Amino acid sequence: MINTFFKSLKRFLPDGFISGILLMILIAYLVPGIGKAGSTVELSDLIHYGISLLFFFYGLRLSPEKLKNDLSNWRLHLAIQSITFLIFPLIVLAFRPLFVGTENEILWLSVFFLAALPSTVSSSVVMVSIAEGNISSAIFNASISGVIGILITPLWMSIFLEKQSEAFAFGEVLHDLVVQILIPVFIGLVLHRWWGKWANRNKRYLSLFDKAVILTVVYRSFSDSFMNGIFSSIALHEMLLLGGSVIALFFFVFEGIKRLTKLMHFNREDRITVLFAGSKKSLVHGSVMVMVLFGDTTIGSLFLVPVMIYHAFQLFYISIVARRYAKELNHL
Repeated sequence: MINTFFKSLKRFLPDGFISGILLMILIAYLVPGIGKAGSTVELSDLIHYGISLLFFFYGLRLSPEKLKNDLSNWRLHLAIQSITFLIFPLIVLAFRPLFVGTENEILWLSVFFLAALPSTVSSSVVMVSIAEGNISSAIFNASISGVIGILITPLWMSIFLEKQSEAFAFGEVLHDLVVQILIPVFIGLVLHRWWGKWANRNKRYLSLFDKAVILTVVYRSFSDSFMNGIFSSIALHEMLLLGGSVIALFFFVFEGIKRLTKLMHFNREDRITVLFAGSKKSLVHGSVMVMVLFGDTTIGSLFLVPVMIYHAFQLFYISIVARRYAKELNHL
């Protein structure tokens, strides 16, 4: 009976990664400034090299041959990538006139940043697998989404950041993207032939490394913000508005994808893949992009808030939906 109670309780608790993020925010609040500029070991340097290694391992796990083979299901791929990089941003863009020139414009921009991000990799594939969808296409789209997002996300953001801040220089961001992300991914792809099997065998440990880098990014972003009083300028009702907007965006896209996949006459497996891969947004890429786009500025943590809310909610809700789909299939 006790075991049953704890199993039931576990379903309502955040997963380990979300718990780790919350812990990093708490530590940043209680003990800000660890690894700040001038420290013996600066977090900014660790994060810089950690991000490069993260994307090197990401490229190492990508199989060029498998990516070529999966290109044949082009209608599904086009649907997922269009939802991720066009429909999502355009939905949020439609609300911009309500916020231009107001004190909440920066909050709108943080939600737009979320909308411009690529899809997740691991959780998309896991959820598609649980619901018994098209797993190979889920892997392909999750992988290619991250690569496309390296360029598309900063391009979308550059439209508004150059108007918002004179400190933003897209040329410098593009340089950082190439050196810090694109080159490591390319090197990983080249070395996949020799080290790819090793990377896939150890993907569990590499995933832990990915999460460690992201937790470090979260700590540093929030540490800087607490020391500089960024969140003291955001009222409670504004945070509630931000959270409500993010969850509303999720359901609008999620329900819209259901209708779109029926209109496109996808089979059950492909409908599940488009639904799960198309509606997700990546906290990993969001954390990396915050560092690349905003560097040492303190505003980056504000842009992480909607991404973390969305990430936590999508994991909770889609896991429920995935299990329901699996049960429906088992009863056929």
